[in-house]
Amino acid sequence: MKFISKNTKTFKVFNALYNGASLTQSQAEKRFGVGNLAAEASRIRQSGYAVYANTRKAGNGVQVTEYAMGKPSREIVALGYKAKAKGYTLDTI
Repeated sequence: MKFISKNTKTFKVFNALYNGASLTQSQAEKRFGVGNLAAEASRIRQSGYAVYANTRKAGNGVQVTEYAMGKPSREIVALGYKAKAKGYTLDTI
């Protein structure tokens, strides 16, 4: 499992999501200077956390993606166990 280094933009996003915040690209850019929130979410997922991307319409009618941390689905947990049973590790993926 990869760990998230402190004092990085990834850690700042992780910390916000872990503490219950949800973030849009615009919010992440303003708060943390993050230019690509999808990439940060991917890095956090690779560290073993369930980060969900939900789309919604903003007040001005524009569709935005909002990222939030949640509990992994049973399907994801089952896939992890199946992969581990087949001998896959994070180093072999």
